[in-house]
Amino acid sequence: MARLILFNKPFGVLSQFSDSGKRATLADYITLSQVYPAGRLDRDSEGLLLLTDEGKLQHRISHPDHKLPKTYWVQVEGVAGAEAVEQLRRGVTLKDGPARAVQAAIMPPPSVWGRTPPIRQRRHIPTSWLRLTLTEGRNRQVRRMTAAVGLPTLRLIRVAIGDWQLGELQPGQWRQLPVHLSARRGPQHTHSRRREVKSPRRRP
Repeated sequence: MARLILFNKPFGVLSQFSDSGKRATLADYITLSQVYPAGRLDRDSEGLLLLTDEGKLQHRISHPDHKLPKTYWVQVEGVAGAEAVEQLRRGVTLKDGPARAVQAAIMPPPSVWGRTPPIRQRRHIPTSWLRLTLTEGRNRQVRRMTAAVGLPTLRLIRVAIGDWQLGELQPGQWRQLPVHLSARRGPQHTHSRRREVKSPRRRP
C-alpha cells in the first residue's frame, strides 16, 4: 500500500526538501521520510501538492502522458470577460506551443486564507477570479496563458489534482492517505476514518 500526502503548499515554499540557500522547503513542514513530490508547484504558487513513497504512483500523477487534470483558482488583474474565457478554452499560442484549458470559468472571489506577503494590487485596477482546469504542466503555464489573453496572474492556488482535493487544509498543513495501486484502474483510494491533519513544524 502506497502512502500519499496531500499538502497545502504556502506561498514562497520550494517544492523540494533541500535548498542551497535559506529558502523555505518541504522539510520545514513535512516530517515523514522517504516521500517525494509527485510533480511540482512554483515557489510563488500555493495550494495542493502531492507527495508519495511509491515510484509508480509518482509517475502516474506527474507524467504528462497520463493527462491528470489539475484545477486552479486564479486571481488576475483586470475584468475577465466571456471572450477571454472562451479564448482560454479554445487555446492560446505560447512560445513553446499551443495551450488550452479543458475547463475555464469566471468565479466569485473564494473564501481563502490571506497571503503572506499580500499580492501587489494597483489601486484603480480591478481584479477577477478564474477557475481553470489543465491536463498539462508546462513551466508557469497558467500564468503565461492568462497573460496571453491580457489578464496577468496575481495569485495562483491549485485546488485539485485528479480526484484529490485541497479541501479544508490550511497553508502548511498536510494529511496522509493510504492508496492501493491497480494496474488497470490506477490509484484507488482507501477510505479510512482516520484523517489526521498535521500542522507545520514551523513557518518560514
